[in-house]
Amino acid sequence: MSTRIETLNPETTTGKSKELFDAVQKKLGFIPNLIKVFGNSPATLQTYLSLGELTASGNFSNKFREQLALAIAEENTCNYCLSAHTAIGKMNGLTEEQTEASRKGLASDAKVQAGLQFAQSVTKNRGQVSGDEITAAKAAGYNDGDILEIVLNVVSNTLTNYVNHIAETEVDFPSVEAGKFTVTQ
Repeated sequence: MSTRIETLNPETTTGKSKELFDAVQKKLGFIPNLIKVFGNSPATLQTYLSLGELTASGNFSNKFREQLALAIAEENTCNYCLSAHTAIGKMNGLTEEQTEASRKGLASDAKVQAGLQFAQSVTKNRGQVSGDEITAAKAAGYNDGDILEIVLNVVSNTLTNYVNHIAETEVDFPSVEAGKFTVTQ
């Protein structure tokens, strides 16, 4: 594969990366190219997998975490993550319309929309959000812990977005491109 950082072959990979690849294979049934890129650094791969477990153990539903991932990936223009989270979002109950809306920071539920827009602002402004934005998130129903959990999701997703930008990871999901929408809102 023609990536700027090697996409490892799970069959020839050894050591800690091989152990982590095997765990991903067992859980997902395949090893996405992003994981094969992360495998170049077992510490980075393990951190990514740990962040995934931590975000999954939080207060947010799988569906909302996928909506956050889509909003963040769109903000960071990460085609790999948009492609992956479009597919994963569908598995978690997102309709095509909800997927497209999430990418734009929109939702039919006001609280969800506020969370998506807060995550996009955190991403766009590298954490430098205003007091008014925090107040708006709280007014929508998020507490301090929820706000920090949104930041955790931003950090986890930004890690993958940046690695994909740097590596130019080959997309191994049905392709979705930032800024290109198929459903009109």
